[in-house]
Amino acid sequence: MREPADARTATGFDHADADPQQELIRLRRREHELSALFSSARELAELRDSDAVLARLVQRAHEMMGVDLAYLSEFDPVTHELRVRETSGSVSASFQTLRVPPGRGLASVVVESRTAQWVAEYSDYTTDRHERGIDDAVAAEGLVSLLGVPMLTSDDVLGVLFVGNRDRKDFSAEEVALLSALADHASVILQTTQTLRDLQDSEDASRRTLADLTAHLVERDRANTVHQELVQAVLAGGGFAPVAETLATALGRAVAVTDAQDRVIAAAGLPLSAGMLDLDDDARAAIAESRRSGHCVTVASGGVGAIAALSAGTRHFGALILGDGAFDLGAVDIRTVERAAQVAALLELQQEAASGADHRIRSELIADLLDDVPERRTDVERRARRLGIDLQALDSLLLLAVPGDQQTAAARALSRQLDDHALVGEYRGYVVAAHASDRRPLDAEALRRHIASGLQHPVVAVVPRAAPGALASSFTTAMRTARLIAALELTDLTASTDDFLPYSAIFDTDARALADFLRDTIGLVRRYDAERNADLLGTLRAFVRNNASPTRTARALNFHTNTILQRLDRLDQVLGASWREDERMFRLGIAVRLDELREQLQAGR
Repeated sequence: MREPADARTATGFDHADADPQQELIRLRRREHELSALFSSARELAELRDSDAVLARLVQRAHEMMGVDLAYLSEFDPVTHELRVRETSGSVSASFQTLRVPPGRGLASVVVESRTAQWVAEYSDYTTDRHERGIDDAVAAEGLVSLLGVPMLTSDDVLGVLFVGNRDRKDFSAEEVALLSALADHASVILQTTQTLRDLQDSEDASRRTLADLTAHLVERDRANTVHQELVQAVLAGGGFAPVAETLATALGRAVAVTDAQDRVIAAAGLPLSAGMLDLDDDARAAIAESRRSGHCVTVASGGVGAIAALSAGTRHFGALILGDGAFDLGAVDIRTVERAAQVAALLELQQEAASGADHRIRSELIADLLDDVPERRTDVERRARRLGIDLQALDSLLLLAVPGDQQTAAARALSRQLDDHALVGEYRGYVVAAHASDRRPLDAEALRRHIASGLQHPVVAVVPRAAPGALASSFTTAMRTARLIAALELTDLTASTDDFLPYSAIFDTDARALADFLRDTIGLVRRYDAERNADLLGTLRAFVRNNASPTRTARALNFHTNTILQRLDRLDQVLGASWREDERMFRLGIAVRLDELREQLQAGR
């Protein structure tokens, strides 16, 4: 490595000994160099394309220095590498993409010392600075001599401007000064480029911030609009439809409100996607997650975009299902959906409270109607008129037997299926509907199935005969029938009171008492049949139905009379010889008919 020459060498000549011709050549060269520097300065002042100016500057260094190669390496402050950015006179592709690791090569010495450095013979350069990749690139270019000057700011090194020669060359102080001047120009270009880049980054960041702020303000405006309209929806008592319409309009997407059984009860922004009408496993999992967390859950499945559960504490009323839209829901939009879900849950509670009050009023009214206390009849009629019910038109009853904890839900479900002129309530452990048979005939079986499906529990429906002016006695008959059905352990059926006459009039008992009666009367016959795979019970039933006549019994069963007589003898052995006496025969007749009725109802169900 060589250090810069002394001041005398730097001037390039001694005025006392200088040759006039050589002096003239030097001055002309100096004039050319200054002219090139001024041109470079003008280009800096008119800087538009930094890459083009840098390329011209490196080209000028190549021409002005009279060397074989000039190139500019830019310093990376993060990795401390030097990357070749511009070249002039290069013939090697590997050299044009050269990266110099920290602490290696002549370039690192320039960066570390912040001064000009050069070598007349690169091969003689300090061995600890050599690096194979650099040496290969220098060899590919055939370089022998190198001169590098730093491109500096007040605090940092921006890079190194190099010139190289493929023959040995000693660089003079004037050449070092010229290349340093060009390096200063390059520094200005890089600083300006960085400043412009910083300004562009700042502008881009400002634009992004402005866009985010604008989007946030749009979201806030949507949220405020939705909030105001939701408040109006609650105050107006319009139900779930205004909630769905408000969200669909504000968020530009289809919205559905479902109940606890995932059935759509309100919708807006139609049409709904297939995934919103028939929720898949992902959507159901999102509802469960929303119930657990209390937040809106985004979904990307089957045309469903987001889901928010309608919940109050541990109670679940349904969900808000949002479809896909033209824009993604932001944080404020998500909170808006959550607020809408809370409003919908409040609406459900509001409707439930109103329905509960109405249910209590109607239950009290139907209880007073069926109690049939003459002294209270005037008050009952007055309260019925307030509800728009004509008591004189009510001539029919429907009784539902459901578990006690589900009676209120069953009564509400039944009310929704009947018109406003019917009276539905809870009375003496049953759900009872009083209605006018000529106004709207009821399909008792369809109603029972609908309510059983909603409750997810078996339901028994009992239909007494229409009895204008005698609803109290109709209820008594229906209640006795319901008790008998329960005692027979029959469930999930619709029965007429006529089917159980006269048994319901005889047996107003519980399941244990009825089971004891059947066991005491025909239990021994059942046990005999079970142990011997016989059918004595069938013979006993036919004998009872045919008025205790062996001949008619044989004809009914298509057997010979002697066969029936043998079976009757066998019954004597099982039941005792007195079973054909009047009192026991009467009890056996009731037992076998009731047992047969139970089997028929079970088979029919």
